[in-house]
Amino acid sequence: MTRSLFLKPSVWLTVLLLLTLWLDKNLQRPDSQQDSGTQQEIDYIIENLDGIQINHELKVNRFFSADKLTHYPVGDITQLEHIGLVSIEPDKPLLRVTSGRAELAGGDNDIFLTRNVAIIRGEDKDKDKVTMLTDFLHLIPDTDIAKTDQPVTVTRMNSVINAIGLFMNNQTGEILLQSRVTAHDDRTPRTAR
Repeated sequence: MTRSLFLKPSVWLTVLLLLTLWLDKNLQRPDSQQDSGTQQEIDYIIENLDGIQINHELKVNRFFSADKLTHYPVGDITQLEHIGLVSIEPDKPLLRVTSGRAELAGGDNDIFLTRNVAIIRGEDKDKDKVTMLTDFLHLIPDTDIAKTDQPVTVTRMNSVINAIGLFMNNQTGEILLQSRVTAHDDRTPRTAR
């Protein structure tokens, strides 16, 4: 009698159904994430991302990479981890951006970078290379503008400038520092003759 009990398909279906319900209840679902007390559904995740954006009319090439991209359909929010961006344009210096985290909301018109943000304008061998370091930066790619209200350090040649707040226009090369600006020049002191 026990042998005939295990041969019935209804018994196996019941066991399979109970196992499925138990697994569904006890396993964590990877398609949702707890964020600020609210639960958002993740649309998709891409890891080890590399991409190129080319504008043939303006001859602009932008290369980007990220360790991880997570997209949330509610609010069209994209979050990236450990990002890198390189922008190459004719008659303009090379622009490189790195950050620990980035968030794009509602498309790519506004990019918010956080965690060890670095912008390098110019190539490493250029004497006019400008390096900017901060913990938060708002990028507006279509207008080549970068701005922050956080502490920044700007280095050019042997000069180091610290400030709170910055506005940078990559099209014009203009950099405006907002407050608490201090400058330091590390050049070798000249000897008196």
